[in-house]
Amino acid sequence: MLRSKILEFLRATVLFLAILVLFSCSSPQRSELAKDMRTGNNSWLMDPVQGRGKLVALTSYGSTSYFNYRGQPLGYQYDLLRSFADYLGVELEIVVNNSVEGAFTDLLDGDCDLIAQDLTVTSARKQRVDFSNPFGQTRQVLVQRKPDHRNIPGYQSATEQGLVRNPAHLAHKTIHIQANTFLVEQLHRLQRGIGDTIYIVVEPEKTAEDLIKMVASGEISYTVCDEQIASINRHYYPDIDVATPVSFYQNVAWAVRKDSPVLLDAINSWLEETRPDSANQLVSRKYFTAPLRAPVKESVKQTAYRGMISVFDDIIKEQSALLNWDWRLLASLIYEESTFNPVVRSRKGAFGLMQMMPQTMETFGIDTTSSPQDHIAAGVRFLQWLDKQLRYRVLDDDERVKFVLAAYNVGIAHIYDAMRLAEKYGRDPAVWTDNVDYFILNKSDPFFYTDSVVQYGYARGEEPYQFVGDVFARYDYYRGIGR
Repeated sequence: MLRSKILEFLRATVLFLAILVLFSCSSPQRSELAKDMRTGNNSWLMDPVQGRGKLVALTSYGSTSYFNYRGQPLGYQYDLLRSFADYLGVELEIVVNNSVEGAFTDLLDGDCDLIAQDLTVTSARKQRVDFSNPFGQTRQVLVQRKPDHRNIPGYQSATEQGLVRNPAHLAHKTIHIQANTFLVEQLHRLQRGIGDTIYIVVEPEKTAEDLIKMVASGEISYTVCDEQIASINRHYYPDIDVATPVSFYQNVAWAVRKDSPVLLDAINSWLEETRPDSANQLVSRKYFTAPLRAPVKESVKQTAYRGMISVFDDIIKEQSALLNWDWRLLASLIYEESTFNPVVRSRKGAFGLMQMMPQTMETFGIDTTSSPQDHIAAGVRFLQWLDKQLRYRVLDDDERVKFVLAAYNVGIAHIYDAMRLAEKYGRDPAVWTDNVDYFILNKSDPFFYTDSVVQYGYARGEEPYQFVGDVFARYDYYRGIGR
């Protein structure tokens, strides 16, 4: 009995001394412990991430952070988190909170291990959490609509007429901003700097992307947001201007609790080791320098000439029969995806005539070396699979084609979500136009993507909504040419 108590006391003492050593280590020593954590040494005893074999990371839904695209999770923050979890040799669990203040609350309450967002490092925030080394720098920019100069005689495209370029000219302007951010404080500083009034409207139910969309539609005149978010959205809304900065550059980083020194050092070690191969820069370019889909849209009337739509017409005719589709509808889909370029690759990884993602290509037995004929055949098998999934939910054959096209573009999970929303809000879940299409269009709105019936979160719904319309518009034209 005495020997047992002595052994128990010694074990407790050793553990206590180990903890003391951890918190007395210099930064380089803690970094060594962080490396041990991922290579299997006993320092996992001091860190819950390695102990449970899982990293719980909080991020937000959005086109620059985390979203589901064609059945695969993607996003700048998601890709970085996946890389970091692989570095540690642990599983990754994503939790989502689009409220900045809510994210800090979840972190401090222990509901996650870290916040993976483009958090601007401020003195006030450093009192609450510890920040990793910077991932980069960003600044806030003014989002405004480009003026319509079509009726101005002699207008040249290079003119800046009507755009705010000097922040001092924001006096007496109204700017709508996202709630629970430091933007209010920043705009108040700008107000004091210019010595005049800026009217600030805080939108508690809107995301930065919602406000950008409102500027693009003319619903509001101005918003201010992070430059990276503005940069990616200008690809979707070519009528917006994001070139006017309203702040200095500031560091952005991930955040952890102040009681997580080993995890913090692991993040910093990972950043240090990945920077030489430019991994972070590659991920950044993937999301911020091009829109989601690679092909540049051209006129509906492009490609059709003397009864031919493309050099792949014979293959498309043969394969479309398996779908029971008019071959010109399939041709329109292929043009929309790839402009008939058999080797085009999007920055998200979709490849070829049918722009299939790597995981989908593997499922249907093709890769980037497969022939154009095999790519079209695989795409048709995928369309058949989507049709089969929807057959008992959308009974009308013609109507179901619209659902299949939308599912091909954005992933069937988001279409199921939109159908559930339609049913909940009194629309017909088996009819696309003015019913389900309304909810897929609005699936970037937090009011809808946080609804209790939604299982797959945020989607940039403008894409599938526009995709269906564009495919059918081009199909109508093709029907007058190809036979």
